[in-house]
Amino acid sequence: MTYRIRPANAHDIDDLMSLRTEAEGWLASKHTDQWSDRELGAIAISKWKATIDDGRTWVLLDKHNHTVGSVSRGPADRDFWHEEDQPETAFYLYKLMTSRQVAGQGIGSLVVDWTCRVAALEGRKWVRLDCWRTNRGLQSYYEGLGFTHLRTEEPDHRKSGWLAQRPSSLILNSESLGYA
Repeated sequence: MTYRIRPANAHDIDDLMSLRTEAEGWLASKHTDQWSDRELGAIAISKWKATIDDGRTWVLLDKHNHTVGSVSRGPADRDFWHEEDQPETAFYLYKLMTSRQVAGQGIGSLVVDWTCRVAALEGRKWVRLDCWRTNRGLQSYYEGLGFTHLRTEEPDHRKSGWLAQRPSSLILNSESLGYA
């Protein structure tokens, strides 16, 4: 199946909230505490609007132009990434979500490849992420996509902190996302 990626806009907020709500429910069914502090209402919408306005969120579309996923980028989270990590050398991946209706089709891998291509075009050496410390399944998933665990940070006020990176030169799929 063919998938495309495009910058998100204000009209996508309902779809993004639906993806987030679906992900929260699925994570709860997996007995993980990730995203158990549900983002609801005005606070969540204001976060999406900010990342959209900054051009840091993209939506994934299927051949029928239905939103089936999303990914965002952001600055290095200073709770985790420090000057010795050379934060400017990396693309920081956030909120990679795919709909359960397309689960298992390798879309997450395509999105990570896309982020690697963007990072490489920008002259960045790494794609980096932080992941929930207790979500071993998600950590294994990212390791299967070529990420290497660097360390785990444990600030008291955060549940995330499992830090990993992947070289921007690593592309795992021969196919790629179309850009709309």
